[in-house]
Amino acid sequence: MHNELITIGPVTIYGYGLMIGIGVFLAMIVGDKRAKGRGLNGELVYGLTVSAVVFGFLAAKVLFIITQWKDFIADPLAFISTSGFVVYGGLIGGIATAVIYCSIKKQNGIDYLDLMVPSVALAQGMGRIGCFLAGCCYGKPTDLPIGITFSHSAFAPNNVSLMPTQLIMSAGDFIIAAILLAFSRRYRKRGQVTLLWLILYSIGRFFIEFLRGDVARGSVGVLSTSQFIAVIMTPLCILLYIFAVPLLEKGRTAKQDNEEGSESEEGTDE
Repeated sequence: MHNELITIGPVTIYGYGLMIGIGVFLAMIVGDKRAKGRGLNGELVYGLTVSAVVFGFLAAKVLFIITQWKDFIADPLAFISTSGFVVYGGLIGGIATAVIYCSIKKQNGIDYLDLMVPSVALAQGMGRIGCFLAGCCYGKPTDLPIGITFSHSAFAPNNVSLMPTQLIMSAGDFIIAAILLAFSRRYRKRGQVTLLWLILYSIGRFFIEFLRGDVARGSVGVLSTSQFIAVIMTPLCILLYIFAVPLLEKGRTAKQDNEEGSESEEGTDE
């Protein structure tokens, strides 16, 4: 649990940033490789990933500011410079950015979301290892043998045994990535993989919040901000999975039939 990994002169490599970088790199490589087997543009994956990461981080910061708006109003500049983020803001911002980016490139955004969400889960898993190194997103005090104790963290309480929520979330993200990769190995209907990712993440996030000890992330009644969003997100995504996915698939089938019909007519004219 050391965030400052290497210092060379004035340059310091931090564990959190390094893990985020590795996660983004792996996401692009895996996405590019899988795109080639699905008839999608692998080169587009790189620009899409970078754009989604940048605007995802901005959205995560905005949602964090919203949850802590009183502190923000009191000292905006100091508050913006802090490292606080709300991951759900990043997910929403990243998804919106991906759809807009694909629209600009005249590609179907849902196809690329289905392609990339296993990579996103993989990157999230690496990012949570970065959280562990930094000490942020820490858990509640515990007497269980799995407890971890920080001694030089700028975020977590030092010299107190805490639940290793960062590592639990990291393991959960890696498991979700494996499930999504296995699920998408065969042909799946458009939107299924993305919605399955959101359902699995929301369920896992709801329960892990009970173990979190960093309470300065906002709340809605007795629920944390993330739990409140998860309560809305899970049933919504389940409904979309049941009702919207068949409509998307029907639309894709109709489009394919029209394209095949147009090709047949062109062949007859010749």
